[in-house]
Amino acid sequence: MIRDSLRRVRSSEYGPDRVRRVHLAALAVVCLAGLAVAILATELFPYHSSNDDEGVYLLQAALLLEGQLEMHAGELADAFRPWFFVQDGGRLYSKYSPVIPAMYAVSMALFGEPRVTLVAVAVGNTALVYLLGSMVFDRWVGVVAAAVFAAAPMTLLTSSVFLPYAPTTFLNLLFAVWYLRGVRTGRLRDAVSAGAAIGIAFFARPYTAVLFALPFICHAGWSVLRSARDRWWQRGFRPLPDAVRRNAATAAVGLALVGLTLAYNARVTGSPLTFPYAAFAPLDGPGFGHRELLDHSLEYTPAVALEANGAALWYFATRWFTAGLLGTGTALLGTAVALWRWLPGRDADSERRSDRTAGLLMAALFASVTLGNFAFWGNYNVHAGMADPTTGLLSKFGPFYHFDLLVPLSIFAGFAVAVGFRRCRDAALRSRIAAVASPRTARALVLAALLVSVLVAGAANAALLSAPVERNAAHTERFESAYEPFEDRDLENALIVLPAPYGQWQNHPFQALRNDGGLDGEVVYALEGSPERDFAVLDAYPNRDYYQYRYRGAWTATPDDEIVAQIEPLSIRSGERLEGTTTVGIASRVDRVRVRLENDGEVASYTVANPDSELSVGWSLEGDAAGGRDGGENATDARGSVALNRSPNETVSFDGADEIVLTITQVQPTGATYTYRQEVTVRPTEEGVEAIWPPKRTGCRLVTDCGTEGTYLPDRPETHSQWETFETRLEPAPRAD
Repeated sequence: MIRDSLRRVRSSEYGPDRVRRVHLAALAVVCLAGLAVAILATELFPYHSSNDDEGVYLLQAALLLEGQLEMHAGELADAFRPWFFVQDGGRLYSKYSPVIPAMYAVSMALFGEPRVTLVAVAVGNTALVYLLGSMVFDRWVGVVAAAVFAAAPMTLLTSSVFLPYAPTTFLNLLFAVWYLRGVRTGRLRDAVSAGAAIGIAFFARPYTAVLFALPFICHAGWSVLRSARDRWWQRGFRPLPDAVRRNAATAAVGLALVGLTLAYNARVTGSPLTFPYAAFAPLDGPGFGHRELLDHSLEYTPAVALEANGAALWYFATRWFTAGLLGTGTALLGTAVALWRWLPGRDADSERRSDRTAGLLMAALFASVTLGNFAFWGNYNVHAGMADPTTGLLSKFGPFYHFDLLVPLSIFAGFAVAVGFRRCRDAALRSRIAAVASPRTARALVLAALLVSVLVAGAANAALLSAPVERNAAHTERFESAYEPFEDRDLENALIVLPAPYGQWQNHPFQALRNDGGLDGEVVYALEGSPERDFAVLDAYPNRDYYQYRYRGAWTATPDDEIVAQIEPLSIRSGERLEGTTTVGIASRVDRVRVRLENDGEVASYTVANPDSELSVGWSLEGDAAGGRDGGENATDARGSVALNRSPNETVSFDGADEIVLTITQVQPTGATYTYRQEVTVRPTEEGVEAIWPPKRTGCRLVTDCGTEGTYLPDRPETHSQWETFETRLEPAPRAD
């Protein structure tokens, strides 16, 4: 009975109407896949995701559109270094290859919107899964396989962001389809196309391409040896056997593109054998032992690999494949039935050898992708905790290094569904039901069973998808708050100084705030850094309007804290002497206020007893003219001083560009404190002194420095209490007559 169903699955005797229906069904699945990704990419990820690699690929795409492979920032490279870019002196280049960015660049050039590529890749992957399912089994299996693939939570979410996994799978699937067509038809052009596809995939992600291609390489080698042996005994190698000719063409084109990859390596890293990712982090590649990426390191042993990959595969099977365990179980059942069917000598007269070859190659991907990933420590890093699938990158996008496994799982799940459906339609089964019920009841029972199966699978899949969607939506809400100041503001010819919550990296986390390749766009973004560098950045863009982007809240890997942001205009105040006033609000029940001015261990201070509801602190800046702004021979000797007006004999000096900190701490009798903190970046000049204004301001309870959690935003009164006011003024001192 099952054997009859299997034969009908393989049957290719379609009438014109049936062919039209199956083509329409496939087209509908493909279009729905593209529509789903388009909606997710625009609605769920309008500001990109919490995976900051997206900004790397998009910036690299913009560079390619400008004809560049790298950025040149000179001595200011630290202020402009994007996330995951290698810094080589003043040169900055991505750790990733340019293939995936080039795919995004195409839609940026044609449509002005890189998300078009996301939709195209989703459509392409779904269509190619349909083709592979049709090649291994039949068209209806291909339709079901495409639907299963498109509905998988990992497919939907990973395909909706600017990451390389879905595009690389697209290249791998092109290779698989062309390779199998070449095996089936013997056409040389299919073999050449297969070589081009896998060569480009290698350029994009070498290790991923090798793992996918490994079963095909083994098959190609076996085919060449077998055909060479058979031909040798018959009539020699003239003409070349078909398998030798085809696979030689595939290898030649593929190796040519491997050569292009090595040439690119030589161009950007200086060595053909040093990949950019290795130049960025030499111990970040595949292999066991000590692995290291930036400040994260690990002894990656086989035991750790087994635990990490085991957890990733379990979460893949239970959370990230279509319908979870139900879908995975269906796929494994389909694999077992298909392998049983392909046993040597079984149904040999009812199948074509190429179909069996295609199916076995798809099944072999389970081994190559799974085993190959054991040697890559990235599968450890996707977990924030291997026992908790609701944290880390895995909780939002799944175990994406195993993305290629979606293909064989979907195909064999589609096969199992098709066999089950045809088994339910089997006349013998209907007759058995009819023996205890009427024919109408029998049909109703079969339809009800099918409907219930679809509803159960759909409900299971929706439940699995909802959790990561909610997690990603929480990050999107935070990004929406963070980017709110940019929404209704027309910024032209601007330089915006950005905070660096994760260290000196641009686009980590603010991916939407990216520079042009030439660092000369309508808006230029620079990282805040040392006082000397901050002045150097402003000096490099003298004709722009300056702004400071600030936010209140703690930016962490989880979007728990509320973020409130603001853009403030910046300017450079200058004069022989600058006089400042800082006026703050005082809470009730405060019995004293400590005023403290400090820099590099030098301190000036005084205390105010029983303050009123408002306190003004006067202070002044001046230089000693012992150096120059232009960085001449004596620039390192430039000095200045700052003093509190109430204690003019106590001055705090500064050498060159520096940061002066003024704290005003109010103390209650219980010991509770609240500190206003003002940080002013200053430098002496030949004409006197300069200061970047307004200063950085924070308000902190119980501590004197609380970072961005206490950022004072004067235009956002909802972020502080009514008594909390923090006004600053800095003007050149009037000249003495």
